[in-house]
Amino acid sequence: MLDLSATQNHTSHTLQTSTKPPFKTDLFYPQNPIGFDPTELIDPGYINRPSRELFSFISPLYSVAEEAWLDKLLPLAKPRSGDTNGVSDEREAIAEQTRQLVEYVRNNDDAVKMVDALLLEYSLDTTEGILLMSLAEALIRVPDNRTADALIQDKMSVADWKKHLKDDNGFMVNASTWGLMMTGKVVSIDENTTASNFLDRMTKKMGEPVIRSAMQRAMKIMGHQFVLGESIEGAKHNSKPYREKGYTYSFDMLGEASVTDDDAEKYFQAYLKAIKNTASIQVKAGMPKPSVSIKLSALHPRYEATQSEQVLGKLRQRCLLLIEAGRDVDVDISIDAEEADRLEISLKLFESLYRDSMTQGWDGLGIVVQGYSKRAIAVLAWLASLAREVGDRIPVRLVKGAYWDFEIKLAQQKGFRGYPVWTRKEGTDTAYLACARFLLSEHLEGLIWAQFATHNAHTLASIMTMSKQAGSCQHFEFQRLHGMGDALYDHILQTYQIPVRIYAPVGAHKDLLPYLVRRLLENGANSSFVHQLLDKSYPVEKLTVHPYDKLTAHEQLSNPRIPSPLDIYHGRLAGFGPNIFVQSQWQPFKHAIDAEIADITANPLTVQSIVHSLVQSNDMDSENLNIVTAPFDHNRPVGQVAFATSEVVTQAIDDAVNGVDAWQNTPVNERANILRRIADLYEENYARFMALCHLEAGKTTQDSIDEVREAVDFCRYYADEAERLASQTHEFTDLTGKTVMQKRIGRGVMVCISPWNFPLAIFTGPIVESFVAVNTVVAKSAEQTSLIAHFAVSLMRKAGVPTSALQLVLGAGEVGATLTGSDMIAGVIFTGSTQTAQRIYPSLQ
Repeated sequence: MLDLSATQNHTSHTLQTSTKPPFKTDLFYPQNPIGFDPTELIDPGYINRPSRELFSFISPLYSVAEEAWLDKLLPLAKPRSGDTNGVSDEREAIAEQTRQLVEYVRNNDDAVKMVDALLLEYSLDTTEGILLMSLAEALIRVPDNRTADALIQDKMSVADWKKHLKDDNGFMVNASTWGLMMTGKVVSIDENTTASNFLDRMTKKMGEPVIRSAMQRAMKIMGHQFVLGESIEGAKHNSKPYREKGYTYSFDMLGEASVTDDDAEKYFQAYLKAIKNTASIQVKAGMPKPSVSIKLSALHPRYEATQSEQVLGKLRQRCLLLIEAGRDVDVDISIDAEEADRLEISLKLFESLYRDSMTQGWDGLGIVVQGYSKRAIAVLAWLASLAREVGDRIPVRLVKGAYWDFEIKLAQQKGFRGYPVWTRKEGTDTAYLACARFLLSEHLEGLIWAQFATHNAHTLASIMTMSKQAGSCQHFEFQRLHGMGDALYDHILQTYQIPVRIYAPVGAHKDLLPYLVRRLLENGANSSFVHQLLDKSYPVEKLTVHPYDKLTAHEQLSNPRIPSPLDIYHGRLAGFGPNIFVQSQWQPFKHAIDAEIADITANPLTVQSIVHSLVQSNDMDSENLNIVTAPFDHNRPVGQVAFATSEVVTQAIDDAVNGVDAWQNTPVNERANILRRIADLYEENYARFMALCHLEAGKTTQDSIDEVREAVDFCRYYADEAERLASQTHEFTDLTGKTVMQKRIGRGVMVCISPWNFPLAIFTGPIVESFVAVNTVVAKSAEQTSLIAHFAVSLMRKAGVPTSALQLVLGAGEVGATLTGSDMIAGVIFTGSTQTAQRIYPSLQ
């Protein structure tokens, strides 16, 4: 029989807590993320710095503290006072121009039409607006008609569509509303039939399939207002009336991210065709030439930072072919912005394309920058420096951003330390104006062609006023979405002769819904400027307030109603995770992981069961030793594991039984604090767990991060639960009238058996939940991930778990069978196959 020990005095080859300094969250984040003062950008000499230096300032700002960074940006956004280029006071001038724009639009009888009318009628402060948006979004993902019918039955019944049928609504709104309630067939109704009566009759006869058909028809009606054409030929024809007014265009071929190479090739051909067709489109003299917007995620199925070789290889080649085609026919190409995680790899690709000989001497390659990003102004500074080095002007479209809700939820889901976007709308608007101030600087003339995309009349007025002060009036263009802001931008084009480009989606209805949902989210809220501009009941005075004044009127610049990603549980810290797509976080994290991998590779690990009453022996029976190799390389040794004998398993159960009383007498706050210390130790040894998850379980980087985070969350959650449950008492009166008090007590010994595919999270979760219920534990991990389990139990012991409260036995299926067949255990927590569960169940009877 092997002599095994529960002590921490392992040999030099055994797993042990890292001797390196503890890894706190700060070590995976930039210590000084703010590398420059944005007010320095107004100095013409600042962008003479090497572009490589300015690029280094971008990544650290990914989740920089919002208060500190906004405070640095405020001076650029603050309205100027004093007489500059004929503008006496910027704030007053902007307010007056905003008032004129708003009044013009509201006094224009034709202003509210098409998409504007739809968004005004179905705003997101109405039940119907929310249902319309959520149904459109949900139906994208519904795989079959039966599920779609069930979804519609659940959602449609709570809406009052009738109230949206009004005599003063335009055709498009009423057509969409009828589409939501009708079969789509042509029906005859007499002139005395009211909408309410008709809908009452129709709804009684309709079933869900009819509603589904009507819903899809309504989506199509709306979709036709959002897209310029289903093909580039159709878009070319439909754009003619606006081109005759003086507009130019940027055509966007609808479609989401590719998931296969076939998808990517399809989108590549669509872009190529769009470029060739755009070449023959004529615009009025003096207007910028039309362009085509491309999404990098559509051109490659693995467009992400972790696949940089492919991005800078095959994706780059596809982009160069599009650039060659565009240059040959004199059509500009603009690279669209996407999720924040893709920004840095996008910029690297852009620089590679911009410096390529194919692009040299051509000023047609542009890029989109999102103003809601904390990195926006650093990106603009880098682009200006890059343009100075290369010499070709870069068209830069400054947008506010279309994925705000996604970025907020993703940061919370992944446990980032902060958000990549501003948490207040006025924060985004203020940062946008700070960026605009820089783009309008005279020293950027010839380097950057600024393209301001907005439907906010105050932002338009601000840019026109700031450009006048800067002396760069009309050295820029405005951009708007197809189907929105017609009256506002017709006035801008005619009165101020500023170039205006329409961003026009082109594509089939099946590709429209994701785009439609984004537009509804952006502009459908009653707090959006688009909604307020068209709502005549909304006071004009509120629309003329400068976002700088709105922002600084708050007690704090960030939004206190949006807690940081690590504080979303209100008192319980969430498990953190570095963002592997952000260089400033990934590099220190990778360095720490690489060091642990090198250590394990140089010193393969030897581990044994950890049982309270057994003394460890370094002289282990070679017959029970199982060699561990990396699952992705069986020639790479990672360590060896001594599997437990039946005697060891029996002793582990005995020790757990003997430890029940002591553990149940441990105060609840002490047990809870032990669990919290386990969580802290897990995070301090993050890199070690990452290395083990790679080498033993073959997990990818993000999967390994999620593994650690889930285990940490289990510990902290159950610590809180232990204290909550202990504070509860249950009192009731029995049939005799006697008051009875109930108290929760532990069951005894729990056997916890975890799977190989969740070697830390589902190993840890059942153990700590058993601790909460005041049970002792005999844990058995999957045989394939014994090293991870051993290290986790070592940390649990270090956190203060009594040696008698937790036993670890390592081995294959027969070890589990011995454990579950014992008469001394109180229960089993098992995660695995149904077949194994069916074998366990009879032994518990």
